[in-house]
Amino acid sequence: MTPEIRRVANVILLMFLSLFVAASAMQVVNADALNNDSRNQRAVFDGYKTQRGAILVDNIPIAESTPSNDAYHFLRKYSAEQYSAITGFYSLYQGRTGLENYLDNSLRGDNSAQFFEQLNALFSGNPVTGASVELSIDENIQQVAWDALGNNRGAVIAMDPATGRIIALVSKPGFDANLLATHNTADASANYKTLLTRKDAPLINRAIGGDLYAPGSVFKLIVASAAFESGKYTPQSTLPNPSKYTLPGTKTTITNAGESSCGGSPKVSIATALKLSCNIPFAQLGIALGQEAIAAQAKKFGFGESVTIPMKSTASVYPTGMDDAQTGLSSFGQFDVRVSPLQIVMVSAAIANDGIQMQPYLVDQIFTSNLTLLQETKPTELRRSISTSTAESVKNMMIAAVATGVSSNARIPGVVVAGKTGTAENGVGQPYTLWFTGFAPAKNPKVAIAVVIENGGGFGQSGRGNSVAAPIAKKVMQAVLDK
Repeated sequence: MTPEIRRVANVILLMFLSLFVAASAMQVVNADALNNDSRNQRAVFDGYKTQRGAILVDNIPIAESTPSNDAYHFLRKYSAEQYSAITGFYSLYQGRTGLENYLDNSLRGDNSAQFFEQLNALFSGNPVTGASVELSIDENIQQVAWDALGNNRGAVIAMDPATGRIIALVSKPGFDANLLATHNTADASANYKTLLTRKDAPLINRAIGGDLYAPGSVFKLIVASAAFESGKYTPQSTLPNPSKYTLPGTKTTITNAGESSCGGSPKVSIATALKLSCNIPFAQLGIALGQEAIAAQAKKFGFGESVTIPMKSTASVYPTGMDDAQTGLSSFGQFDVRVSPLQIVMVSAAIANDGIQMQPYLVDQIFTSNLTLLQETKPTELRRSISTSTAESVKNMMIAAVATGVSSNARIPGVVVAGKTGTAENGVGQPYTLWFTGFAPAKNPKVAIAVVIENGGGFGQSGRGNSVAAPIAKKVMQAVLDK
């Protein structure tokens, strides 16, 4: 063989090996990733060959597949918009989102735990029926949260702080997933375009993701925790109490709500500053602590991490590289601090649970069509976020904020409620973002909650967390306690 022919043969051999490796990678190494990619239309089409499992709330389907008189055999049907942020959608033409995406293997019967069913199907010729998923959501609490939000854009998320079990997760506006599940190509495409281009963004799950929100004063819970964990401060520690404060190195002044001092005394305690939600003392406290201490505490509460519930949340952000002025602003939840409602309810839940943060979850059980249990969620501890003593101190301050402070609209007769409101600025002339987070009963918590309202609740810069978000939280907590 001449050298020229040998070189050509080697090139051809290398090309063949490259093709072999690429094909093997696609068919073996990357098979699961490609199959689970929601953009993979072939996987979606194949999924219609079997009956997809149901998604259940209190044993009632909120998403199920029924026989259809077309080539696709089954049509996905959804019960109500209040679950759209949870189920997402399963569409021939737009792929899948929400639990339909994250639990796709189980719902279409391709879970590894269903191996023997798959083997039986191979020999019998009868297709596998997808597994069903029982959610942790409480139907009544979900409905109360949906109704309480009214026409507001925002989110509510409620969970058991001792277990991490999510009992309500609402994002408004929702959407009718049936508009995307239709087998009519033109209708599905037109409906998707309409939903995608709406200014109120109904396809975004505001409870766990999207662009995130400025937390405003609910972030003071984290700064107070950092202060007590440092060992240098207690709730009774005092700070200077001017009616105006010029941020270090700037000509920018900040004020408390009402542009007065915090309680009228020359100095104010951290406990009073949180009860009355005063910005100036917390700006001073944050600067004294330093951004590193606050960042470390935020991280212990879960900032910077995406949480899987099993949908993946957007990680909340505490900024780095700030000067003292920016650190001061961040200390009452402004500047570039950004959070999800899930993150904020996890903070409250950790305080309620003596400082221990639990893994939030949406799925109680997954089981086959013959009721064989494939998976059951057990409560899992994520981390200790704060000491028991710090949790008790912050809890007591939250109780005072509801009982005699500026979070009073969360009061429930006969129940001791712990809570904190927030009213976050979003730029010159922009409506505020309104918050409430807390738990009840304070001494033996059954529910932790976070409520966020966009666009000032329709009141622009006149809306306040206590006037708009706190009453919504009260209704949800009351519903849990009445069960």
